[in-house]
Amino acid sequence: MKHDFDWSLARSFLAALDCGSLLGASRMLGTSQPTIGRHIAELEAQLGVDLFERTGRGLLPTDTALRLADAARQMESGALQLARTVSQSQSRIRGTVRLAASQPVACLLLPPILARMRVAQPDIQVELVVSNGVSNLLRREADIALRMVQPDQATLVARRIGKVTLGVYAHRDYLSRHGTPQHPRDLLDHALIGNDRDDAIIRGFAAMGHPVGPEQFVLRTDDLIAYWEAVRAGIGIGFVSDYVARTDDAIVAILPRLKIPAIPMWLAVHREIRTSARIRAVFDHLAAAIPAAL
Repeated sequence: MKHDFDWSLARSFLAALDCGSLLGASRMLGTSQPTIGRHIAELEAQLGVDLFERTGRGLLPTDTALRLADAARQMESGALQLARTVSQSQSRIRGTVRLAASQPVACLLLPPILARMRVAQPDIQVELVVSNGVSNLLRREADIALRMVQPDQATLVARRIGKVTLGVYAHRDYLSRHGTPQHPRDLLDHALIGNDRDDAIIRGFAAMGHPVGPEQFVLRTDDLIAYWEAVRAGIGIGFVSDYVARTDDAIVAILPRLKIPAIPMWLAVHREIRTSARIRAVFDHLAAAIPAAL
């Protein structure tokens, strides 16, 4: 007997054994009767034995076939388990994705979202580029970027996934010491926290009819985390994203009727790499999770 027989033929052998005919085996496996017959003949040639007696009523297994059946079923079970393992391995998405985001987004918004993604995609590693500047996707400084301005490069694909709403906030200890502003003009009588080179807050006051200069602000910084910590420390009143303010119960919203324009948030990726499985997985997870978090 040859010892290098092809066990891939065992599937046809077992089907014929279970069904008792070539017709039944072909229906079970979705193949033709001649194919089943050829597989059995090949297996018999490799083993050097007869496995079936061909009768008018079908296939009658020999004693050798019955003895081989258990071993064949074990082999089939092992092959199926191997196929499942390979399939699961191939379906798991692996690799590194480089993600760029601003300081507040990276430090306060993303961590819980990335924690959930870690459970869903355990084989993806994230490189988090934290910067308030615009990371250049064209130079591949990042694979995916969260931006507050819409990218206008034709080679980028961007999806607007939500908007960042802002409000006027102060620590409750500051308000207990200095009182709570009731009208926008009352802000001018309080310690205000502003920006350094960014003039967005100054322009906002001008739009309300209250022109102010840098000297109106007791602390000025363009570092958004330093800005937030200054508000938390009770230095003064600041203008903060609502999702950031929600992270500290001691921070109180004031002047709720004061409308501050929301900032759209865009999720951007380079067109050439958007079909990458790992990048697509991270992109889709962020696109689904961030709107709810905002």
